[in-house]
Amino acid sequence: MLAVSQLCKFCDLEASSCSGTGTCSSNCSITSICSHPSEVCVAIWRKNETGFSVETLCHDPSSLLYGVQLDDYNSSTCVMKEKNSSTGTAHFCSCSEEECNDKLLFTVDPTPLTSIILVSLLPLLVTAAASAVMIYSCRVHRRRHLRHIWERNIKLHKPKGSGLDCSNACAILVDDDGSDSSSTYANNLNHNTEPLPIELDLLVGKGRFAQVYKAKLKQTTSDQFETVAVKIFPYEEYASWKNEKDIFSNTDLRHENVLHFLTAEERKVEKQYWLITAFHPTGNLQEFLTQHVLSWEELQVLSSSLARGVAHLHSDRLPCGRHKVPIVHRDLKSSNILVKKDLTCCLCDFGLALRLDSSLSVDDLANSGQVGTARYMAPEVLEARLNLENIESFKQTDIYSMALVLWEITSRCKAIGEVKEYEPAFGSKVREHPCVESMKDNVLRDKGRPEIPDSWLRHQGISVICATIKECWDHDPEARLTAHCVAERLSELEDEQDKLSSRSSSAEKILEDFSTEMEESITRNLSAILKWFILLFYL
Repeated sequence: MLAVSQLCKFCDLEASSCSGTGTCSSNCSITSICSHPSEVCVAIWRKNETGFSVETLCHDPSSLLYGVQLDDYNSSTCVMKEKNSSTGTAHFCSCSEEECNDKLLFTVDPTPLTSIILVSLLPLLVTAAASAVMIYSCRVHRRRHLRHIWERNIKLHKPKGSGLDCSNACAILVDDDGSDSSSTYANNLNHNTEPLPIELDLLVGKGRFAQVYKAKLKQTTSDQFETVAVKIFPYEEYASWKNEKDIFSNTDLRHENVLHFLTAEERKVEKQYWLITAFHPTGNLQEFLTQHVLSWEELQVLSSSLARGVAHLHSDRLPCGRHKVPIVHRDLKSSNILVKKDLTCCLCDFGLALRLDSSLSVDDLANSGQVGTARYMAPEVLEARLNLENIESFKQTDIYSMALVLWEITSRCKAIGEVKEYEPAFGSKVREHPCVESMKDNVLRDKGRPEIPDSWLRHQGISVICATIKECWDHDPEARLTAHCVAERLSELEDEQDKLSSRSSSAEKILEDFSTEMEESITRNLSAILKWFILLFYL
C-alpha cells in the first residue's frame, strides 16, 4: 500500500497578529501536498523588533530545520515550543494531521505559585551569578596578566595601507562599526524568487571569474541596512558560480572556521549571478601577515583554527555523528583564508572545491582537472599523477597546501628570532605568479621546499609546528598527516601554552597565588549558596 503524502499549510514567512499566547491561526491561505510521505506539517513563530511572523511548511523530521530537530511531529495538534535555532530563538511546532499547522497552540504562562517561588529565590540566584562572574573575572585577569608578561609591550593594530588581495574574488569586507558577525537580518531571510533589496556600494576586488562588492542589504521594515559581501559572476561564468553555490548551499559546510554563506541569486535583468556572504573586518591572511609580526600566542590561534577548518571540510562525520560528504578545497592559500576579529582563520573561495561523494566514478574524478594555484600545488598534482582510486589522495593535496600556509604564518612569528618581510611560500625562488612548469622544476626535480632555518627550532613550540609542517609537505602523499591529526596536535600545543611561558619575577607568582586564593574562596562561598538553594527548593 502506497504511503499518502501529508496535506499542510505552506506559506512563506509572513507578518502575523499572533502574540505568542493562547491559540492562534496561521492565517495561511495556501494548502499544499507535501512532496514526500515522510514529511510532516510545521509552523514557526518568531518575534522581532517590529512585530511577529509565522512560517508554515512541510519538512522531513529526520533532517534538521534551521538547526532544530523536530521531536513532537506524531502529535495531532501543533503545540509551540521555544527552540534555539540557527536563525535565533523561535517557537516550533510539528504535527501529522491534515492542515494541523493552521492552529498554533502556545503553552500557558507559569502558575502564580511558580512565580512566587522564582521571585523568592531571585536574591540567591543573583548572588550565585555574581559569584560566578567574579570567578570568571579572576581567571580572565590572570590570563591577561600572563599574556602581558609573555608578550610584553605587544599590541594588535588594525591593517593599514594597500587594498586587499582579491585575485580570487574572495569576499573580504570591512564594515563601519567593526562588527565581525554575519548579518542577523540576512540569516532570517525566507528567500525564494524575489531578489534581495541590495544596493552595491563599493568595488573591493576583481578576479578571474568574479568581482566583489561591498553592499548594503536593506531591511524591508525600516530604513536600516546591513553590510554584506556580494560576489558577482558574469553570465558566461555560470559553471564557477554554480559550483561554489552548490558547495556553500550544503548546511553541513557550516563551521566557525568556514566563511558563512547567506544566499545565492540569479540576477536575470543584470545578466549576473550573485553569491552573498558574511564579512570579516580584519581582511585575508596574506594581507594580515604582510602587515603584522605575530606573537607566539597569535601563531597558535591562527594555525590551529586553520587546521580545524580544513579538518571540518575533510571530515565524513559531523560532531553529532551524522554522516557528512567530505569536501576538498583544492585551492588553499593565504589569500583564500580570512582572519576573523578574534584572530581565528576562516576558509573562503570554494570555486574549485570538490565534494567527494561516494557516487563519483574514477572518470568523474579524472575529469575534475588539474586545478589550483601552481605555487601551492602538491607534487602529485603538478605531475598529474593523482591516485584516482583513493579519494583520500585529494585530501592529501589540501594538506600539502596547508603546510605551505602554516610555514608562511610561522615565518612571521617573532618567536623564531629575526623576522623578515612577508613572502609567500618559496618566496623569490620563483616568479610572483609561477607557472606549473616552473614549480615542477622546483618541487619535483629539486625536491625543494621553503627553508626552515635552525634558529626556528630553538623555540620548543615552534619546533613542534615545524615538525608538523615537514610531515604535511612530504613528497609521498601517503606519509602526510591528516587534517584531523594536525588539528589535534596544534590544539594540544595550544593547551600547553602556560607550560611554555615563563614567570619572570616573584611578583608575578604572588599575583597568581593571590588570584588563585580569591578564586578558591569565591568557589567555596558559591558552593555554600548552592547548598542553601537546594535545601530551600526541597523545603
